[in-house]
Amino acid sequence: MVEAGRPRIIQVEGAEILSSMVGLADDGSLLVGRAARNQYALYPECTVRSVKRRMDEDVRLPMGEQDYTPQEISALILRRLKQAAEEVLGQPVTKAVITVPAYFSDAQRQATREAGRLADLEVVRIINEPTAAALAYEVEHKEPKNILVYDLGGGTFDVSVVRLNQDVTEVLASHGNNRLGGDDFDAKLVEQVTAHLKEYSGLDPSDDRSAMARIVRTCEAAKITLSDAPFARIEEEYLLEQDGEPVHLSLELECSEYEDIITAYIDETLEAVHIALKGAGLTATDIREILPVGGATRTSLIRQRLERELGMQPRSELDPDLYVATGAAIQAAVVSGQQVAGVLVDVTPYTFGTSAWSDLNGEPYPYTFTPLIRKNTPIPVTKSDAFQTMHDGQRTIEVQIYQGEDPDALNNTKIGSFRIEGLSDVPVGNVIVTTFALDVNGILNVTSREKRTGLEKQITIDNATARFEKEELEAARERLSVLTEGEIQDNAIPERRETVQTQALIEKAERFMESANAEDKEDLVNLVELVRDALADDDAEATEQAVAELSDLIYYLES
Repeated sequence: MVEAGRPRIIQVEGAEILSSMVGLADDGSLLVGRAARNQYALYPECTVRSVKRRMDEDVRLPMGEQDYTPQEISALILRRLKQAAEEVLGQPVTKAVITVPAYFSDAQRQATREAGRLADLEVVRIINEPTAAALAYEVEHKEPKNILVYDLGGGTFDVSVVRLNQDVTEVLASHGNNRLGGDDFDAKLVEQVTAHLKEYSGLDPSDDRSAMARIVRTCEAAKITLSDAPFARIEEEYLLEQDGEPVHLSLELECSEYEDIITAYIDETLEAVHIALKGAGLTATDIREILPVGGATRTSLIRQRLERELGMQPRSELDPDLYVATGAAIQAAVVSGQQVAGVLVDVTPYTFGTSAWSDLNGEPYPYTFTPLIRKNTPIPVTKSDAFQTMHDGQRTIEVQIYQGEDPDALNNTKIGSFRIEGLSDVPVGNVIVTTFALDVNGILNVTSREKRTGLEKQITIDNATARFEKEELEAARERLSVLTEGEIQDNAIPERRETVQTQALIEKAERFMESANAEDKEDLVNLVELVRDALADDDAEATEQAVAELSDLIYYLES
């Protein structure tokens, strides 16, 4: 929505993103968003996900004992968004602007309109997502420029060459794949985890829908972690059973392994980039900006490859998940005759990093600058990278912290340093994980940790951005309203809805305590107490985590 001339993202369930998942609870009530996502691991047969890919299919999607068309599932998501907007505005919402991938067919667009009508919304405009993203990126652009919108979401991919010219935003050419997205990255991780289980336990989880749903969930979490960190743990307890004994999943995945398994997909997207450029009659040198859109573009390798292919760093002022929604709000405001101002965000005006042995200009060099937080990254932000010792038995490392853009760290500004002593006496290659965390106040916290032992040291640099600032930050971050959590239920109070579901789970756990063995009973008691404590503290995140763990244990006991 647009409020006082500025785009504003409405929060749903305390977050700016609503998971596009729909499900049915045990009692037949409707779950949309986070609640549906939470139950997916236990009841995948009662949950529908990734419906956007199927908008042009004449199919019925099973959900519980019924089945539904893609338009009906999409309408349920739209209704939840409509409800959230009405709660904030305090009045009915009857019209909407809906965005679709530029590569959507006429059939897919018509299906989207049908979903809007089913949600009791008049769809006043359907606009291409790259157009919406360009609107959010620069509402008040003055001079003509060509930008490349690289849109990789969960289920679809398209790339568009867009011409901005004062009040005109024109898509010159598009190319893409409506069946390529972050879900495919997840699928590759799931394949790797499944292969790991087969190798180390001899079990194939492929025929166990609940086990596979849990694997999908933990792989999604690992993918997100690997956007900012060099390693991720993939762990699920009581995943399967073998000879009466539980089989647990525990696997560490390196970012480099993850990048290897998704490289073919990224290659396909880059090929589409060049096809779109050719279709627009332009070359890479004609592009002024790269605009990454969609959550999957947080993947570090994607941004690195785009920079290498097109010779410029992708923009990052806005959350890539929010560009399109912000642009849709701007278009809706324009349709209704409102004036819209620019979008305000906080970014870091500098690149922060450390130095390490690497190649510089084709030769080994001990002070090669390794960026962790890139210039124009929205703050607060946390980024990690892995480094290795250079000598057998190396017991000490020096961590130097720099601010600047030069590939030679010595040409940048040194803003701090610290030493870690007492590292393990092991061969060359001991992994040290270094993390940079920059908050909204410009305070930079740098931590280095020996991966094998957890030995750690850190330094805090106050006003890291202000100390060497040559100009003010572009803008202050807008504070977004926190909406009451909950899912769609006619004439129901959202807080009570979630509490009732949680209480039902607790009662189910208490029934299992009567027949469980001593070890399982102790686990049940502990998890029930965790859930109750989180509810008493009104801690939504802790409640969600405790409920998920208790659900997993109950599923194991039911099996």
